[in-house]
Parts: sequence; structure tokens; C-alpha cells
Amino acid sequence: MKNIFKNINQRAAVAVLGVALVMSSCKKITELQPNNSFSEESAFSSPARVALAVTGVYSAAQMGSYAGSVDRGYPFGAANTEQQDVRGEDVIAVPSFYLITYEGTYTTTSANNQGMWETSYALINRANVVIEGIKKAAASGIITPALALQYEGEARFLRALAHHELLVHFARPYNHTAGATHLGVPYRTVAASSPAGVDVNKNQGRNTVKECYDKLLEDLNFAETNLPDTYAAGLKVSRATKGAAIAIKTRIYLHMGSWANVISEGNKLVPAAGPFVSPVGGYSLTATPSAPFVTASNFTNSESIFSIENSTTRNSGTNGSISTMYTKAAGRALIAISPIIYNSPFWLPTDLRRTTLTTNDGRGYFSTKYPEFSTFTDANPIIRYAEVLLNVAEAEARTTAVSARGLALLNAVRNRAVTSAASQFTAASFATGNDLIQAVLNERRIEFLAEGHRWSDIHRLANDATFSTGGIPAKVSWTGTTFASWNPAVPFAGVRSVAAIPYSDFRFIWPLPQTEIATNPVLAGQQNPNY
Repeated sequence: MKNIFKNINQRAAVAVLGVALVMSSCKKITELQPNNSFSEESAFSSPARVALAVTGVYSAAQMGSYAGSVDRGYPFGAANTEQQDVRGEDVIAVPSFYLITYEGTYTTTSANNQGMWETSYALINRANVVIEGIKKAAASGIITPALALQYEGEARFLRALAHHELLVHFARPYNHTAGATHLGVPYRTVAASSPAGVDVNKNQGRNTVKECYDKLLEDLNFAETNLPDTYAAGLKVSRATKGAAIAIKTRIYLHMGSWANVISEGNKLVPAAGPFVSPVGGYSLTATPSAPFVTASNFTNSESIFSIENSTTRNSGTNGSISTMYTKAAGRALIAISPIIYNSPFWLPTDLRRTTLTTNDGRGYFSTKYPEFSTFTDANPIIRYAEVLLNVAEAEARTTAVSARGLALLNAVRNRAVTSAASQFTAASFATGNDLIQAVLNERRIEFLAEGHRWSDIHRLANDATFSTGGIPAKVSWTGTTFASWNPAVPFAGVRSVAAIPYSDFRFIWPLPQTEIATNPVLAGQQNPNY
């Protein structure tokens, strides 16, 4: 029997990983244990099997396989967070027998870029196969048209998420050219479930960045229209919702520099004035900055909008799980907080995110956002309400000098960690609108530390007229620090031995992997320059 899912390059057929849904009043759960494979003829033959096929798309998002490996958390189980962090300057790769490679040494055969490309497109293909299958199931009366639209919305949400992850790693930012006419990535919407479909994908070239963003928004708009406001219990966080689609759109428009659209989308989730409680999904900031990361409430807190579930039986293990990579207590702790951010003057010594979300081992400082290093059950937070508030805050500050609403949104996030009134911002704290924008950008570095946001901001701001990152910043090496290097009272002045990479350098973006260009003659002629 022919399997329903195939890798684009036909090296292997990947069977449907069915995922059982367990719903209760106190837990999530989108259970991630693989089920048996179904043939193409039967995968969409009953409502139960259709549901399994849909949740199988989430399974592909949590853990795919590449180069024979299935234990690294690609693309969204952990790998996207770990890799985006390490591409920035706010974390340090701690030497180990398993090395996390800094920027500048990647090739067409490096594992990280190969893994992100292959597993993201495997997820995209699974979404495309499911979209094709549910349409047939609806036409046959197996599921209702309304349920088919909801399922398609979930698949298109995940398809958009994967394409955007690829864009920030393999393509220059939106503002690189006028009209974003430079090369993006192939935006694949055809299922490779037949020889004809495989051929379409194997011969598809790169869309322009503008075309990719247009298609991203088309997918997310569809998801917004057809997804429910929420699900029961923790499924409201582990399954795509209307609010999640809107939230990701605020991120997409931020990358486009489309400030008015960030605000208009954000307004669907953010009231004009505080208290900020979303009319869609009921999202609100938790009382403390650490609450979204408490294992018991990973999927039930008010702030998390969409997260990827990890489980004890299905995870990226000691080689790549989000907890063992970041957590010091008994994890491998391969990613430490850099003194560059830890000592930054804008991160106040009394900030509660220091005392509740960091720890030290007498040698360096580490995040405590992922405490379940023994069970691997920490969720990977894809987007929180805090990000939506800061996305809108930046957009407001970009369009209105010292925007009152922008300041209120910034303070909503910051003041739950900066509790001294004397240290809190007022309008008098900012001489210009640019000062407020910079404060929002600084806040993002603190609030989303160890959540994989830093690279996305470096990427989108690299060409910014006022707030350009200039490329990949210089970094601190672990061997270039001692415990005394971490001191919030003194800005870090040590050696940044990992050299900066200017935006003009070809190494700013990753090369397309050899495994792809070897099988796609069109992409072979569209490799990123100098690789």
C-alpha cells in the first residue's frame, strides 16, 4: 500500500503519525505518541481517522526526522527556539561533546540548516496532504463542511508558521529590496502524495519574499476565519485558534514593517486601554512573569496563546530537548545567558525576571523557563500575549511620537517585573519617539530571553533605518568568561571573541542544504550567494 506522506525528495515515505486526543477538565492533551500508519486509501475514511491525520500535522511540527535522526526537536519541538537564540548575542553556547555551532561556519551540508529545511518542509507537506484529504472527506460526507474548514485552518496555520521560520533563516528580510522582490523560499501548497505532486515540488523554485508573505497572510486569514476562539482545557494552547492566527499576523506584519496592520490586527486582541484582556480567547498577562513557564499551567495559563507540546514518550531527548539544553540543575545546560544581556543597563538589577527566571551554578547564569529536564514535558512557547502587546507597542511607537498607548502596553509587560514605582516608565522617561521604540526593543530582549525571539528581531531590524542591528552581533565565548563576568551593576566590557558578521556578508543567511539542491534543478540555480 502506498503511504500517504512522502518526503519531497522521495528518499523515504513517511507514514501518517496519528495522534490521539485526550480531553479532560484538568489537562491538555494533544498526545504525541505515534499511532499506526494508514494507507492513503483509508487515512481519511472515517471522522476518527481524519482527526488523527490532522493532529499528525502537530506531531510533525513537534518532531520531524532528517539525516536519519529523530531526536533533535526539529522544527518546533525545541530546535527553532534553540537555534534562533544561538544565532543572537544574548546566549552563550557552552562547550560540550555536542557542540552548538555559532554563525559563520555553516555549509550546505551542516546539520542545523539541513534539519530545519527538511523537517519544515516535511511539516508543510503533511499539512498539504491533510488539506487535500479533508476536502475529499468533506465532499464524501465523512466530515461536515464546517469541520473540514476548521481542520484546513489548523493545517494552514502550521503551514504558515513553518514557511515563516524558513524565511527568517534562508532569506533576507522583507525590506532588503524595494517591494520585497528578492528571493524567499518555495512556498509549497501542493501535496507530494502522488508522482505528479512530487514532481511539482521537486521542480518548484523560490518565491519572492513578497509572494511568500502574501501567501503567509492568505493562510493566516483563512485560519482566523475558520478556527474557533478557543478549545476545552489546555487544548486552547496546544491547538491553533482564531487568536493564535491573529497573534502570528501581528508578528508577520512587524517583519514587513507594516505598522498600521500590526495595530489593526492587534486591536482584535488588545483593548484600546488597560486592563488588557483579549476579547478573543480571553488572553491576558499572568500576574507574574514566571507563571507561563510553570509546568502545571503550561497549557492552562491566560497568557500562552500557542505552544508546541512535548511529552516524555515523544521528545527530542537529552540531545536536543528544550529543558536539557537550557536548564542547569540536572540538564546538560548547553545554552547559558550571556553577560551581554545580563549586564545590560536596561535590565534593572531588581527586575523579577532575574530572580524568578534565571539561576547560576557558580560559573554562569542559565534560564529556568524549562524546568522539566527529567520528563521533557516543557512546552515550547511559540507566541504569548506579551508578544502581541509588545508588537502593538512598537507599531504604536513607530507611528506616534511617544505614543501613550504604546507606553501603556510596554508598561503592562514590564511593570509586572519592575515593581518599584520609581523605576517604572512614564511619558517623561522618553525625550523622543525613538527613545520609546528603543525601550520596546530592549524589553523584547529581556522578556523573550531563551524563547528563540532574538534572531527574528536581528533579522527584521538588520536594514532598519534607525534601529539597524548591522548584521549578526559579536558574541561572547564561554571560555572568555568567568563567573565574575555576570554582574548587572557593571555593563559587560569583556572580549567578544566571536566576531560580528555584517549584514552584507553572505553568511548572514543560511545556505540551502545540499540534500535539496541535489534533487531540485531549479533550486540548484537559486542557492544563496557564495555558498
